[in-house]
Amino acid sequence: MSVLASQQIEALIASGGIVADPPVDAAQVQPASLDLRLGTRAFRIRASFLAGRGRGVAERLGEVSMHEIDLTPGAVLEKGCVYLVPLMERLSLPSDLAAVANAKSSTGRLDLLTRVVTDGGTEFDRIPQGYDGPLYAEICPRSFSVLVRPGMRLNQIRFRRGSAVLDDAALTALHATEGLVSGGEPVIDGGLGFSVDLKPAQGTHVGWRAKPHTGLVDLDRIGHYPASEFWEPLHTAEARLILDPGAFYILVSREAVTIPPDHAAEMAPYLAMVGEFRVHYAGFFDPGFGHAAAGGTGARGVLEVRCHEAPFVLEHGQIVGRLVYERMDERPARLYGREIASNYQGQGLKLAKHFRAD
Repeated sequence: MSVLASQQIEALIASGGIVADPPVDAAQVQPASLDLRLGTRAFRIRASFLAGRGRGVAERLGEVSMHEIDLTPGAVLEKGCVYLVPLMERLSLPSDLAAVANAKSSTGRLDLLTRVVTDGGTEFDRIPQGYDGPLYAEICPRSFSVLVRPGMRLNQIRFRRGSAVLDDAALTALHATEGLVSGGEPVIDGGLGFSVDLKPAQGTHVGWRAKPHTGLVDLDRIGHYPASEFWEPLHTAEARLILDPGAFYILVSREAVTIPPDHAAEMAPYLAMVGEFRVHYAGFFDPGFGHAAAGGTGARGVLEVRCHEAPFVLEHGQIVGRLVYERMDERPARLYGREIASNYQGQGLKLAKHFRAD
């Protein structure tokens, strides 16, 4: 029971389990996932939806579609609106293989709510064993309007045989050999606990809050936008923040973590009872993240936080999420980090790659 590695994903493509028009590019294959590409059309829809058992997305689209948009010359997806985009990839999975999708790191850090929808689907981002059909991305920009084009990669997908998740005993044993977290004893309870850092080693800068009225973000422009035009820096000398309902924050974990080369991980909520906020919209951690074998010395996790119904006091060291570790079926041919020029290896508090320091 395990997650497919990059070379196995390439074999799945070669066997017709993943098909695409145009064909899959080698750069889409990550150590434990495949990047998915936007197609040439988008549909502005009135509301988010799932196809439901026995029904197709195209069939349901007629009920909620407002108008069709050609993405070929580039098109703006407006903040607060919901869009459905057919993806270039489709699946024809073997009967023993399921898949799970998630937003890519830069997508989550832009507060782009991006989820995969399938024919017959009753859950977002979950593709059942043996699924044979198209894939769609539902996109809802929450903080910034964005400019998109065909071929852009906002989502990624992993392929699994059975349940690959390590239980607490196996995770404790893995920590004993690999040192999964630095700086104290790990909190292992349904995964490896992640806490928030609101007491930096230097200075008082602890995070960023998205500004409410900003310009457009062209997703092809890397290191282009001044951070100050889109983000308000957050400072505290009291080791706590009050989160505002509806606001979006970029914070960082107190722990530096590592993902061994023969494992992958996924961010999951800790407990709904710890506070009315959601952490981490983009949750895949590839084999080699923060690991010495991939040029890392541990890396802290960036926390994408949205507060919900009431203001909430967030304290330094408060556990806000957990990393669920999974076994790889094989060690990937390439690891996260130096081997694939990863953007966030060794990261600390870091905005999406589109922004630059002023």
